[in-house]
Amino acid sequence: MILVCSEGLSASQIDAIRDVLTRRGLDSDVSESHGRTLVSVRDEPGALEDLSVDRIPGVDSVIRTGSPYPLAALADRERTEVRMGAARVGDGSFTVVAGPCSVEDRKQLLETAAAVRSAGGDGLRGGAFKPRTSPYSFRGLEDEGLALLAEAREVTGLPVVTEVLDTRDVERVAAVADVLQLGSRNMHNAPLLREAGASGKAVLLKRGMASTLAEFLLAAETVLGAGGTDVILCERGIRSFDPGMRNILDLNAVPALRRMTHLPILIDPSHGAGRASLVPSLALAAAAAGADGLLIEVHPRPEMSRSDGSQALLPDALASLVRRCRAVAEIAREE
Repeated sequence: MILVCSEGLSASQIDAIRDVLTRRGLDSDVSESHGRTLVSVRDEPGALEDLSVDRIPGVDSVIRTGSPYPLAALADRERTEVRMGAARVGDGSFTVVAGPCSVEDRKQLLETAAAVRSAGGDGLRGGAFKPRTSPYSFRGLEDEGLALLAEAREVTGLPVVTEVLDTRDVERVAAVADVLQLGSRNMHNAPLLREAGASGKAVLLKRGMASTLAEFLLAAETVLGAGGTDVILCERGIRSFDPGMRNILDLNAVPALRRMTHLPILIDPSHGAGRASLVPSLALAAAAAGADGLLIEVHPRPEMSRSDGSQALLPDALASLVRRCRAVAEIAREE
């Protein structure tokens, strides 16, 4: 960061500016450029976050340098590959994580898991803990759901992605999950972000439904800053004015994030539209846009689903879609 000082400041006034920085534990240097005095600040990431440098007497303007999310920023880094069981996300392949919105019972989950494996899926998604909008909605089987997810992994070999809602649950969810999912509602939940980052497990972070990409990456920065090394970003749609759609899937985010971060990017077309009939088109568009894969909802009997049945694909539709998306992704990589 560079502070541009007001014209005509005395040496003692410049020293006073530097003294404010020193008291915050920041080192600074003074230089001259085109007749103006500049104070360059050497800071650790985040050290200036809560310091209103533009309010320091004698500071005319502020030039911010560097990235506000240095751990998540692309910079000169190689793109991160996140291990998910035997699979890797971001290694150039097109990853598909699929399964029901909620774990409802043993038959439903094992049937769906077998269909995901048969379709060529790389991972099994399913919620044991559900952050429902209504307090009267099905909120998941909790520990029973975790046990069923562990059984499904044992039977199919698919790694498990499941959501954690509370810092108090991170340890028990991490004991089962290969990847901890942090949902849209919790993207700004800093204690949960930090606890998940310190868990030693990969984290799948969903974009907040009204969040900018910069805010999204700052949330990822929180996970990374807590010790997490494996973070997967997931675009799941943002709020819109159109009541005909659950969300608007922001596919602009894929090429934009590619230029901003080294982290892999999945797309959730199920939440992006909220209607199963729209999911295939959005999934294919995500593959063409350069996403690293999909997080997608599947249910053998969506009419019987206890949550989000309207957006869940049938197993046969998943198998066809996986083939087509991987073909599109292959073409997109050649461009």
